[in-house]
Amino acid sequence: MLVQASQGQSGSAHVVVLGNEKGGSGKSTTALHIAVALLKAGQRVATIDLDCRQQSFTRYISNRQGWARRSGLDLELPAHHCIKYGETMQIEENENAEFQQFMAAVSAVERAYDFIVIDTPGSDSYLMRLAHSMADTLVTPINDSFLDFDVLGTVDPATYSVIGESHYAEMVRDVRRKRRQLDGASTDWIVVRNRLSMLGSRNKQLVADGLKQLSLRLGFRAVDGFAERVVYREFFPRGLTALDEIDEATLGTRPNLGHVTAREEVMSLLRQLKLPLDERGRRRAANRAEWFSQVDKPLEVDDIIGS
Repeated sequence: MLVQASQGQSGSAHVVVLGNEKGGSGKSTTALHIAVALLKAGQRVATIDLDCRQQSFTRYISNRQGWARRSGLDLELPAHHCIKYGETMQIEENENAEFQQFMAAVSAVERAYDFIVIDTPGSDSYLMRLAHSMADTLVTPINDSFLDFDVLGTVDPATYSVIGESHYAEMVRDVRRKRRQLDGASTDWIVVRNRLSMLGSRNKQLVADGLKQLSLRLGFRAVDGFAERVVYREFFPRGLTALDEIDEATLGTRPNLGHVTAREEVMSLLRQLKLPLDERGRRRAANRAEWFSQVDKPLEVDDIIGS
């Protein structure tokens, strides 16, 4: 059964924030897969890129738009906003200009769309913290290693038991507390383990055990994300996702087992996020014939998102 829309404010969009103070964890890849999955489920989706310097999320969406135009494919696209980097000599002026852009982007879409997906930079900033404080669902991707685990917590070098929380985790705990005090709303925090090894290892189990301990202290859910697969790198130049119809027309090659497995793990992740779908959006999706004409098997809404 799907979770029904339950935003804190009636008529406002559900905000999904991708956050982690360490780069290279798969935030932008995860963000686009979430946005495309919601679009395929008939939801109205807006996206915002707060990474003013790197802009990986913006380039991913731009690649998707360009490939759709060049190939003639009907690829779903969100309403996208990219916050431009302030270029004056005054830090305060730059931050104010970026803040004004962000608030204008949010104001423009918060009541016209069902979801806002926000990708944040891999560094601490006022805008990054503001986005975290707005999150209804916070998704923190980390690579499956203690190097990335360190952004959340510290472990004893002998026993690998969790002995403390790190800077990013403390920041998230602080903004979640302030959010509850402000409007009584809670943030569903999900830590996603990306670049999972496809083979069992002691390190993999130790990281899993550490996340389990830390989740009890910080109140997040730890779930498996994307394995280390070449196919995710292949998707980026054309702006594709594992949920798109992958064939020679889209990717330029016949789908292989890696593409099929990638789709399965993306669908598994999206089910575990338990995002609230708008019922009207589900009906819109049901009326689209292409939704049910996948090459191998129809992707039902219940198979993609929900619990």
